[in-house]
Amino acid sequence: MSYVLKGKVAVVTGSGQGIGRAIAIGLANEGAKVVTNNRKPGSTGKQMISDAQIKKLDIKKKEWFEKETAAISGDAETTAQAINKMGGEAVAFFGDISDFATAEKLINTAIKSFGKIDILVNVAGGFGFSPIEKMTEELWDKVTRVKPKGYFNTMRHAIPHMIKQKWGRIINCTSRAWQGDVIKHAEYCAANAGVVGLTKAAAIELHKYGITCNCFSPFAKTRAAYELDTYPLTVSKEDMPFVFDNMDFGGDMMKITPGPEYVAPFVCYLASDAASHVSGSIFTLGGNTISMYSESIHSNNLTKFDNKPWTMEELVQQAPRGLLAGYKSPAANPFG
Repeated sequence: MSYVLKGKVAVVTGSGQGIGRAIAIGLANEGAKVVTNNRKPGSTGKQMISDAQIKKLDIKKKEWFEKETAAISGDAETTAQAINKMGGEAVAFFGDISDFATAEKLINTAIKSFGKIDILVNVAGGFGFSPIEKMTEELWDKVTRVKPKGYFNTMRHAIPHMIKQKWGRIINCTSRAWQGDVIKHAEYCAANAGVVGLTKAAAIELHKYGITCNCFSPFAKTRAAYELDTYPLTVSKEDMPFVFDNMDFGGDMMKITPGPEYVAPFVCYLASDAASHVSGSIFTLGGNTISMYSESIHSNNLTKFDNKPWTMEELVQQAPRGLLAGYKSPAANPFG
């Protein structure tokens, strides 16, 4: 290891298992002292699939699902123990970051335990399925109170400390769903779009203090990925809350999905001095491929050169020729 983060202190939310755990261990391997976090002791349980649905699986698939998810289960304490066992320094904090006061206690745990807070990585998240016309307020709140509200909460309490020391790294987990999705989970799309907007706004505000803010969208083998892969096997095609065609379920997809340990190195890079010039950007991390999203810009324009508002007749005539020339609807072509 290069120990590029030696002397730094990091807080990683949602680090009991999966991607958050891998990032916490990766930061520790690079020399950072880490505060691990998840909501409560023990596994946080299933996000989108019920025990009743699991019982519908045939015996072989049920055993596969339970074995695979049990192997990656854990909590903030088991992650901290793993870091300490390998010679690093970590303490665990249990608490829900969607609560403003709890998020403050989380950041203060870093201050009290290690004297400061340099790096904040928000990985915690929620998930659910529902067509938007049937979505409950409960599902909407369940997902969006973690992202972006919980991320704001931790940032709000960490940033004043970072401003004082003129150094900080904020790295927030988003999803490709921030651009919309073929899966019917508008609340999740909104939550992750909110993370992108929050991160970009903070990056601009905090640039003068030497604080960077970036997003990463991971593709990795996690408990949620196992659930997403298994869920379609428990319901009828008519009840599927997302596109059913051309999707592979039941374990085969998981065989080729990279592990969460592949996400950690680039997050560590963003947390280092080497990436001091990188801020306000969004990256996709999957296996050994790292991609960066382009920035949204105006691609076409339509201007009327007089002092009168557009008429409907003018727009019907001119919009297809200029503004919408070569247009393809993102709704009809979600993957471009």
